[in-house]
Amino acid sequence: MAMAFWLTFGSAHAARIKEVASIEGVRSNQLTGFGLVVGLDGTGDQTTQMPYTSQGLSNYMKQLGLTLAPAQLSQLQMKNVAAVLVTAQLPAFARPGQTLDINVSSMGNAKSLKGGTLIGTPLKGIDGEVYAFAQGNLIVAGAGAAAGGSKVTVNHLSVGRVPEGAQVERSVPTSLQEGDSVSLSLNSSDFQTAHKVAQAVNRKFGEGVAQALDGRTVHVKAPLDPNARVNFIAEMEDLPVESTIAAAKVIINSRTGSIVLNQAVTLSACAIAHGNLSISISSTPIVSQPNPLSGGQTVVADKASINIRQEPGKLIQLPAATQLSDVVKALNALGATPQDLLAILQAIKAAGALNAELEVI
Repeated sequence: MAMAFWLTFGSAHAARIKEVASIEGVRSNQLTGFGLVVGLDGTGDQTTQMPYTSQGLSNYMKQLGLTLAPAQLSQLQMKNVAAVLVTAQLPAFARPGQTLDINVSSMGNAKSLKGGTLIGTPLKGIDGEVYAFAQGNLIVAGAGAAAGGSKVTVNHLSVGRVPEGAQVERSVPTSLQEGDSVSLSLNSSDFQTAHKVAQAVNRKFGEGVAQALDGRTVHVKAPLDPNARVNFIAEMEDLPVESTIAAAKVIINSRTGSIVLNQAVTLSACAIAHGNLSISISSTPIVSQPNPLSGGQTVVADKASINIRQEPGKLIQLPAATQLSDVVKALNALGATPQDLLAILQAIKAAGALNAELEVI
């Protein structure tokens, strides 16, 4: 198995404030709703197993002035209808009349949503209020066919998308124009980055304009006039920030054997012995024949053979490495498999020779 090893290097140019921080309160909001997809070619939900599909259609028909008796509702066999969940993101500053892209996902046992049409679906926010209304024809990037017990499916047929399929009905108020200041929220908590962001703002707009409150938040005084405030934020977000050295970290993915090291990782001198123990078990069939005229039966048995092989492990000395390239050369010299290297890195860390934080994902 090939070793998966990735390296991360520092950026050659200074990052801008908009790349390391965002304006607090300026964010998107998640919308979701329950809907029905109609017009399917016999690939919809089996309503006898999915009662909420027939219930949802009954509620929709009531809004149109059509009422079904409970006995009629239980007899419906609507293979052309599927119950779905509709999700969308309401961006910051969205205004009524603007359109949103929506995702439609089957929540029943529909075989395919291809060719279906989503009927009117209100999309609600976390507060239960309706912020958008969705409807439109689905785009499903896939195909499927089944015959004689065989089935072939290309891509995923139970999820579709409707570009500009929802219209915003209500805007979400923001606190951008409130008060005499704005707050910058850093993408990751780091006191050094917060300090340098405040320094960059103060160099541009004057001492005391920006103040780092903690490792995540920078408080910035802003003009009261809405137009001047927008211009101020636009200039501030474009300011360069001196690059900072991130904390030394090694990310380990135990499922895939992937290992990622950043440029701050260093290695102290240490010695490692590594060997492999392999156990192989083979089974050979043996046929036992009965004696002539004995009335016995032929018996087939298995003979197991177990072999144990342990490869000798030699002690390898790893020199101290102060640069990322030297760390990689030292670890590659071990010649270990990815899974073995995961254990070796943890052992080096426990011995105090790996100057980095280990994070297993």
